[in-house]
Amino acid sequence: MGSTVKNSLLWLFDPLEDDSGFMRRRLFGFEAAYVDGLLCLAVSNGEEPWNGLLVCTSRDRHAGLIGELPELTPHPVLGKWLYLSQKHEEFEAIAGAVVKLVSNRDSRVGVEPGAGKKKGKKVMGN
Repeated sequence: MGSTVKNSLLWLFDPLEDDSGFMRRRLFGFEAAYVDGLLCLAVSNGEEPWNGLLVCTSRDRHAGLIGELPELTPHPVLGKWLYLSQKHEEFEAIAGAVVKLVSNRDSRVGVEPGAGKKKGKKVMGN
């Protein structure tokens, strides 16, 4: 039944809709925004800590992003990504600033989809 519930945070992706590099896909229980093939953002309106905006990045880029947007925090489960709960009193403004970073192709946001899964996999040769 849960899959029929519309994600209330999809409006966050509206500024990206006209971008030729933008694509929206379901990713587990999230709606995810991809730009130029990179996974950039994910939104979910579930229970904490799955109730807001996830910024897809890597740990080495946290300091720069948190320096600019101190409301972002490492996600308690997906620690390589940053998180902003929609319960934050300035959620709309901060989330809007993050979306603007994505639309401006900020190099601190975006990861190769599935990049973490490739480690340790052996490719069988002929």
